[in-house]
Amino acid sequence: MRAVSAKFDFPMLKKAVDYAHEHGVRVYLTCNTVPTNEEADQLPEFLKNARDVGVDAFIIADMGVFAAAREYAPEVEVHMSTQTGIVNYRTANELYRMGAKRVVLARELSIDDIRTIREKTPSDLEIEVFVHGAMCMSFSGRCLLSHYLVDRDANRGECAQPCRWGYHLVEEKRPGQYFPIFEDEKGSYILNAKDLCLIEYIDQLAQAGVTSLKIEGRAKSSYYVSVITNAYRIALDQYQRDPEHFQLEPWLLDEVCKVSHRRYNTGFLLGRPEDGQYYENGGYLRNFDVVAIVDRTDGEFAYCTQRNKFLAGDTVEVLEPGKKPFEMVISQIFDEENQLVDSACHAMMKFKIPYQGVLQTGTIIRKNKAES
Repeated sequence: MRAVSAKFDFPMLKKAVDYAHEHGVRVYLTCNTVPTNEEADQLPEFLKNARDVGVDAFIIADMGVFAAAREYAPEVEVHMSTQTGIVNYRTANELYRMGAKRVVLARELSIDDIRTIREKTPSDLEIEVFVHGAMCMSFSGRCLLSHYLVDRDANRGECAQPCRWGYHLVEEKRPGQYFPIFEDEKGSYILNAKDLCLIEYIDQLAQAGVTSLKIEGRAKSSYYVSVITNAYRIALDQYQRDPEHFQLEPWLLDEVCKVSHRRYNTGFLLGRPEDGQYYENGGYLRNFDVVAIVDRTDGEFAYCTQRNKFLAGDTVEVLEPGKKPFEMVISQIFDEENQLVDSACHAMMKFKIPYQGVLQTGTIIRKNKAES
């Protein structure tokens, strides 16, 4: 999937790193595909260039890449990817001895497994755990199905997600006659895993000694990343303020359902999942559209850029970073010529709406599709 995303060259990466650092954010460069011999020859220059633009860590799965990173960019932290398949404390300790700063544990671990690894590893070894996003039907993403079916290698960032497809059975002497594969009465999407959502278990993860929470973001929209990160950040901050009395606020659980997602479950955190697959289809639940992004406010109006069509009179939700969303009714819409219009109907249209107050630049305005 990463392979079909927009590519960063090093000048672009430098700009991204500088921007992130200006806003107090660290940048980890994912290097967790499986390199060929030819690519291994390019590693020294690649790693040194990445070091020079200021990345804070490499996320690595391959031992050869690990060794090269320690040799050619020893100043840069190494974080071991979930695709390393770390499921026990001995592996974590050996990677620490080799120079890893952080280990991203396999997604197939329970909370007790995570706690044991924390207890039996050095306190300065950081432990990261996946808490939200798509689950792979193979162990820690090590899948050959995509490569076999469509020649797109999941271990090189090219996964076509064939686990989301519907499958039928064909008998060799009756070509063209397709029979559905029924694992049970629910249908034939036998490989389709539900999405992971652990926001209700923030307290248990923190108490188990987890250093960092990992949210899947590859090939996701900025809206998805913003909403999910905001929800987990608020939940974690609330826990840290008062661990003893922490209770997840219900609106946060609602919030993670307002992005495009498959049905959620808790993965392996509570033990072997009993309902980890969804058999009816391989699609997403999409209930909200982003209709605008706030560029600025002046105390009387919010000046915005359109993302999807909406009308004067619509009820929308406004989401600012670090805050609970709130509803408002769009009473009026004015175009760039200050003319009153019935709708914001043109792509990337600039407009303003009445708003008494201040909203941060980048505030999201969204609308429930059910109200369209």
